[in-house]
Amino acid sequence: MATKQLHVAMLASPGVGHLLPILLLSHRLATHHNLRVTVLAVTATATIPQYLSQLITSFTTHLSVIQIPAADISAVAPRNANSWAVAEELGIPKYVFVTGNAWFTALFTYSPVLDKQVVGQYVDQKEPLEIPGCRPVRPDEIFDAMLNRDDENYDVYLNLAVGVTLADGMLINTWEDLEPQTLNALRTNEILRSVVKYKPVYTVGPVNKRYEPDALKGEVVEWLDKQPERSVIYVSFGSEGTISAEQINELAWGLELSRQRFVWVVRPPTGHVPDGSFFKAGQSDATCDYLPEGFLTRTQKVGLVVSSWAPQVEILNHTSVAGFLTHCGWNSTLESVTNGVPMIAWPLYAEQKMNAAMLTEELKVAVRPEVLPTKKVVGREDVARMVMDLVEGEEVKVMKINVDMLKKGAEKAIRENGSSYISVCKFIEDCWSQIQ
Repeated sequence: MATKQLHVAMLASPGVGHLLPILLLSHRLATHHNLRVTVLAVTATATIPQYLSQLITSFTTHLSVIQIPAADISAVAPRNANSWAVAEELGIPKYVFVTGNAWFTALFTYSPVLDKQVVGQYVDQKEPLEIPGCRPVRPDEIFDAMLNRDDENYDVYLNLAVGVTLADGMLINTWEDLEPQTLNALRTNEILRSVVKYKPVYTVGPVNKRYEPDALKGEVVEWLDKQPERSVIYVSFGSEGTISAEQINELAWGLELSRQRFVWVVRPPTGHVPDGSFFKAGQSDATCDYLPEGFLTRTQKVGLVVSSWAPQVEILNHTSVAGFLTHCGWNSTLESVTNGVPMIAWPLYAEQKMNAAMLTEELKVAVRPEVLPTKKVVGREDVARMVMDLVEGEEVKVMKINVDMLKKGAEKAIRENGSSYISVCKFIEDCWSQIQ
């Protein structure tokens, strides 16, 4: 019997956080569901990170990736222009892939309603923002685009939220067992359903980079091989996350005071340019002048400080890793969960504060600083406490059990006949029925 040929075009907006899951979902559609997939990657810069380029190269036998430079169309298109116009004209089904979770999706799509209900700035509200059928969002958890309603970017954000509801459906990078309450609300709560115009919601997650045992070992993994099981804290703030020089200093002192092993991916504060991939003990040039004097020498037996990038999935999969100090980007969160690694939640921007709240209060797989890092510098004593708790504290035992359960649920969801696999099949079936 002939196989149905459905050609799916995935439009990836600028930003590594969006491009990576779109590439991975496209690859899954091509290899697991026999679809022809083209990824139109709109890039904000002339080049994309090397590891993404390598990923694209490895996928070329299964899908087509076309890089399109970002263009300024403000002079020819109104700010509230509908980005779905071309698909409408051609009669092509249009779906949105939300690379974040369902709770973020609910707040995002409900924002135009909140815009009419709330008086004043969201961050000044005394009570949590209510989303029908979902967990409320505290004012200090909202994502960056909602921080200032007087900023023109807020209008762009609202327009995007309205645009999402014009799609024929939403694919969300989550799975049924992870967010049952929110997913149920998006599908059955009449108020929320009316906002998304009664469109279907498909769970396709976790869509994240997986560990490949055949990958060549680099210096970081070789260093981890020499460490005891579950003894190392991995510290990274993602591909775009940066912290102040003062916070880098406190974090360094906190790691040293904890007396625990660590791998720290350091991205220099503004004005510094890293030179080389690894810092060396005793190094004193400009590449480490924002670290405490003597830090590299004093910690050389227990720590490895890496400049800018490290093989994160390989690190998180390693048996010597006990925990992950993370900015709570959804990609990094999923990589930690699917490798069974508890976290220290250290949100910086975007929807990361919501992710941190979910991880610590609902899923109970993370600890976090006493005060949000976006509000004040986290002191060295607080850093040391969290690191020690994650390596040898009693609370981490419960977190490890919880994260291992999530890991098993994630693996089950994407297997054949799992909830996300079935959801993708339903998405394909619905697409096919629309073009007949």
